[in-house]
Amino acid sequence: MKDLFSTGSALYQQARPSYSAEVVDSILQHVALRELAWDCGAGSGQFTKGLAPYFQQVLATDLSTEQLAQAPNLDNVRYEQASAEHCPLADHSVDLITVAQAIHWFDFTAFYAEVRRVLKPQGHIAIVGYGLIQFEHAELNQLLHDLYFVTLKGYWDAERRYIDEEYRSIPFPFQELATPQLFLNYRWRSQQILDYLQTWSGLKHYQQQHPTLQPCAALHDFFSRHPQQEFALSFPVLLRIGTV
Repeated sequence: MKDLFSTGSALYQQARPSYSAEVVDSILQHVALRELAWDCGAGSGQFTKGLAPYFQQVLATDLSTEQLAQAPNLDNVRYEQASAEHCPLADHSVDLITVAQAIHWFDFTAFYAEVRRVLKPQGHIAIVGYGLIQFEHAELNQLLHDLYFVTLKGYWDAERRYIDEEYRSIPFPFQELATPQLFLNYRWRSQQILDYLQTWSGLKHYQQQHPTLQPCAALHDFFSRHPQQEFALSFPVLLRIGTV
């Protein structure tokens, strides 16, 4: 399991999108027992906080202690540094395992062995994420696509392709359930958008290799021509749910 996000943990917590109640509900409708959930690869708790109201206890783990330090303090949530492939839970103790925007970094074989070890009979696993940001504004959307597909081509980790392929190409050796098509919808100003882009691993790699270049210059120019404007945007939700 890779740790690419310890640096900039506070920005990650601030700038990354949160998951809607609709996404959480689409998972929980399948989960009758709600004693213990394991949010694996929890980062700074973007998905954890949506689970917490519905379970007696939630264990949220991540490889990055810096990310976990940014997570919200919730009475029934325990945060613990642990890899996805070695968790501190007892055999057959978990009702639901969630992985939000992180499965592509895992060792699939080792993680799925842990899933089968800790899930209760008929327990569920939900793989959640979101795809490339889309803007209603055509010029802004094109600039974003140019950054993602042209400027940053070759700077993304190989695992990023699993998100581009909407998690359909990851191994998923479980009895799979049908899921709805969902979107995360927002209206963001320019600084929110730029902050979000700074959490991209591909942009981080580019800036490390070319510290004097400005990969977002065209976006900065666009925003200078649209000061104080809010932009409608959406993220397509990636969701796979299964049971053992």
